[in-house]
Amino acid sequence: MADDYLVRIGKLIRDARQHRGWTQAQLAEALGTSQSAVNRIERGNQNISLEMIARIGEALDSEIVSLGYAGPMHLRVVGGRRLSGSIDVKTSKNACVALLCASLLNKGRTVLRRVARIEEVYRLLEVLGSIGVRTRWINDGVDLEIVPPAELDLDAIDAEAAVRTRSIIMFFGPLLHRMDRFKLPYAGGCDLGTRTIEPHMIALRRFGLEIAATEGQYHARVDRTVRPERPIVLTERGDTVTENALLAAARHDGVTVIRNASSNYMVQDLCFFLEALGVRVEGIGTTTLTVHGVPTIDVDVDYSPSEDPVEAMSLLAAAVVTESELTVRRVPIEFLEIELAVLEEMGLDHDRSPEYFADNGRTRLTDLTVRPSKLEAPIDKIHPMPFPGLNIDNVPFFAAIAATAQGKTLIHDWVYDNRAIYLTDLNRLGGRLQLLDPHRVLVEGPTRWRAAEMMCPPALRPAVVVLLAMMAAEGTSVLRNVYVINRGYEDLAERLNSIGAQIEIFRDI
Repeated sequence: MADDYLVRIGKLIRDARQHRGWTQAQLAEALGTSQSAVNRIERGNQNISLEMIARIGEALDSEIVSLGYAGPMHLRVVGGRRLSGSIDVKTSKNACVALLCASLLNKGRTVLRRVARIEEVYRLLEVLGSIGVRTRWINDGVDLEIVPPAELDLDAIDAEAAVRTRSIIMFFGPLLHRMDRFKLPYAGGCDLGTRTIEPHMIALRRFGLEIAATEGQYHARVDRTVRPERPIVLTERGDTVTENALLAAARHDGVTVIRNASSNYMVQDLCFFLEALGVRVEGIGTTTLTVHGVPTIDVDVDYSPSEDPVEAMSLLAAAVVTESELTVRRVPIEFLEIELAVLEEMGLDHDRSPEYFADNGRTRLTDLTVRPSKLEAPIDKIHPMPFPGLNIDNVPFFAAIAATAQGKTLIHDWVYDNRAIYLTDLNRLGGRLQLLDPHRVLVEGPTRWRAAEMMCPPALRPAVVVLLAMMAAEGTSVLRNVYVINRGYEDLAERLNSIGAQIEIFRDI
């Protein structure tokens, strides 16, 4: 085995061990060898058999070498480069997954335009295909056609694909109209700490849905005698909770009032889609939605979801962190106004074009040009709120932005149990972030970013934040196992390269 291969394997083993949180001594104990032997392996100074590689992979619960199929994807980032030109925002990830779930309401043909080609969508397509829904990419792979079967075969559901996405919980709303009993695998998705589905259940019980969770599955039973006779008040103004209630109400034969509803971008896109299906929804953009349900939906529908405000924020943050002048086109401005107000307070220099409509004819877009700016830390803390507040998913990007600003910024990510912890990964790249508790991080800037090699955080937005910091750091960085980024972004590395970044995609040997 050539020496360079030994060195590369050693680095893979070291990264996997560190990601597991083990010392060399702990790995040595698990393998029944000495710490000095592990040290030699990690430095590439020890001949190593495939059997030993397999044992190490099993001990670390990590695939060190892939045989017979493509292994984990990694990114090699040459940082310190300025971005320039312009880039378009793609359609919303969260809207697309909601619309895929909503297609189960319709007996007819659904066509969704410019669907985000991301791992989260692919997992849902695998699930839909396994239960009998026919899906295919049309118009040179740009649009998606969905044709449901007369009867769904939930016994054949692809459980492996289902558990890799949290979006599977939005099957509850459509399915309760199609069958009296069914089972779904537990929801997965990003590692963001414990998130209960009880708010979903509180809303859906009003439609007769009862859930028992056992043996890794949700066991659902529907009582057809139960109907929502009074307004449904959501105990959490969550996006997916609101979407599930909307999906349940869409085919309820009557009028359903949903209060404390989210009015966020993906909820609005779902409402527009339901209207295309013939369901009347009053109060779109407010916290009270009145849904005039249609018991049977059998129409051929063609719908264009709007652009993704979180991707827009990602691209704006990329420009800020790399001190670049960049035009981000097709920005859904209604859902970024608070973020831009905070950035203006910090000193961001930017221009906006006149507003125009997205392809759905409803969402307001603009083109934003960002210029290098001398930023100051905001006086107030950065914290998310339900729309029209600062978007929950945009909070992590302010960690990288605050790291470029003069002064100290307090970020309070109160929604998730442990997402703030992942932001401290920026310290590996030269950041100065202090974790005050599981929800609060103090960021001190400005930062002199430095290159590093590290594992990708297991949460989507913090993972992208680390990538942006690597783009700002002089030298070559490596970000390993970026599946989580591919869950939410389509061809992100290639698109960033188109505006001046230098990011190489590679896989393990």
